[in-house]
Amino acid sequence: MFLSLTTTHRPATDLGFLLHKHPGKAQAFPVAGGTAHVFYPVAEPDECTAALLLDVDPVGLVRRRHHDSSALGRYVNDRPYAAGSLLAVALGSVFRTALNGRCDARPELAATPVPLRIRVPALPCRGGADLAVRLFEPLGWQVEAAPVPLDPHVPAWGDSPYVDLRLSGQLRVSEALNHLYVLIPVLDDAKHYWVGSDEVDKLLRAGDGWLAEHPERELISERYLAHRRSYVRSALAQLADETGDAETELDNALADPVVTALDDGAPLAAQRRGSVLAVLKTSGARRVLDLGCGGGALLADLLREPSFTEVVGVDVSARALEVADRRFQRLPERQRARLVLRQSALTYVDPELAGYDAAVLMEVVEHVDPTRLPALEHAVFAAAQPRTVVVTTPNVEYNVRFESVPAGRFRHPDHRFEWTRAQFQQWCARVAERHGYTVEQLPVGPVDPQVGAPTQLAVFTRAEVSA
Repeated sequence: MFLSLTTTHRPATDLGFLLHKHPGKAQAFPVAGGTAHVFYPVAEPDECTAALLLDVDPVGLVRRRHHDSSALGRYVNDRPYAAGSLLAVALGSVFRTALNGRCDARPELAATPVPLRIRVPALPCRGGADLAVRLFEPLGWQVEAAPVPLDPHVPAWGDSPYVDLRLSGQLRVSEALNHLYVLIPVLDDAKHYWVGSDEVDKLLRAGDGWLAEHPERELISERYLAHRRSYVRSALAQLADETGDAETELDNALADPVVTALDDGAPLAAQRRGSVLAVLKTSGARRVLDLGCGGGALLADLLREPSFTEVVGVDVSARALEVADRRFQRLPERQRARLVLRQSALTYVDPELAGYDAAVLMEVVEHVDPTRLPALEHAVFAAAQPRTVVVTTPNVEYNVRFESVPAGRFRHPDHRFEWTRAQFQQWCARVAERHGYTVEQLPVGPVDPQVGAPTQLAVFTRAEVSA
């Protein structure tokens, strides 16, 4: 594994002070996984380059812990060669003082942005070169991420999952190192060690001053914390405290954390809410249930529409309802009076939910264990019996169009399943037939000719009402 950092700040050799490593020496440090070597290929007044070379001991790594179930795969893999969490750990160990922004010999320089160039020639990039651009560009870097061919002599074999990453920009050295410390394992989307609760503190410490405002903070948190949902929620809640936008963060965390925006730049969550709102207005509903309301993103849209005279937000999570309540505390009393928040489990019959014009299950069913779906179906369609029921759920076939959704994974770690278009159609038809509804299915988002739209929407209408 190799990483180089170059500056043309004069005198460029001051980089040695910032990194606390003398340009005239080659040094070696024992780190997790092997030995880290720091040396300076170039150390001139006009240009200085510091290099970090991590020599990994693959046998020693396997003896401590392995993640590959095959006997050969424990020893033959890309970990000794491709930049990942091993390199990030070495970076944090060898340049710890520089990461913290301390330089007693040149304190004014440590606080000054300087011209920097960084190269990581073999970086796993799960999500393609475009993901590297999306992660580093908002931080002030000019990004070149060239895919590494499997074999330059056999172009037909195509590209490998690695990129040759080159960054250039005017930043503080501590900023640059913290960006690399977090984003290298994020791009790799894998860690060589067990991820515990202390990783949340590491992420927030290294992301101080930039992560809270990063447009991809949900994806970064998901990947850095190895998709461990409780840790991700904790990190996002603390980041939200920094930005003062806790409601938005919770809405995003409860939605599709790895899917932020479609090709046209419009957030998928916004398109979904707009489609649901249009269906409800067309149905003529006045009293509406938002079942699984989360932090209240859809409730906010419903309250802005005066034709809805009563809006009820229902969720099993007390935390989500607290966030929703805070969201609406400053509404005018007249508008706030139209809203009711109720804690209730959707897989149990709640008599208080009967008699409403419409109910919405927006991105809810996929969070329910398949064995509990009949209970949800009974509670909503047989017991509550609203005239109109709107259901949205991801189209799993569309996941191949999202670079940020790894193959074989769902869009959200809490999803129990994700349906194909045919599976959703079959479920809708069975529910409608059993409970006396007609059903119409609509796409949400751009329709791909091969895989359909990213979100599936079904409108159930009680047959006796439509007759």
